[in-house]
Amino acid sequence: MLVAGTATECYGARDLAMATRATIPKKELQELRERLVAERGDLKGQYDELEESSFAANQSELTGEMGFDEEYADAGTNTFEREKDLSLVNNLRDLMDRIDKALAKMDDGSYGLCDRCGKPIEKLRLKALPYANLCIKDKQAEERVR
Repeated sequence: MLVAGTATECYGARDLAMATRATIPKKELQELRERLVAERGDLKGQYDELEESSFAANQSELTGEMGFDEEYADAGTNTFEREKDLSLVNNLRDLMDRIDKALAKMDDGSYGLCDRCGKPIEKLRLKALPYANLCIKDKQAEERVR
């Protein structure tokens, strides 16, 4: 019996065992791991730098409060810069989380398999985006929903 939304829907019983294992050669997997670790290090450096520069300010700078002699435009600019930095920090945190999940999947042997359908993710997609967790078909479907 096949259940909608499971990996068994995409594969026959004979192919099910292959669908639950990564089919990426060890050498390629190691190269992808090295890229992910290096990219995570770069992102962590950017994250730490932004955290230090953006959030080391005093409370009045954080809230955009200014003295009476300062113009409203300066307060608006500071608020905009703070919101931009918060957005960048959130994006960096999200990318690091994706990389951590990809590295964990490498460790458990499920790297390279689509989280939604269980089919192998296209090699070119993984080379371009090593932390991808969806095959192209499922990613396109996800984007259409947004």
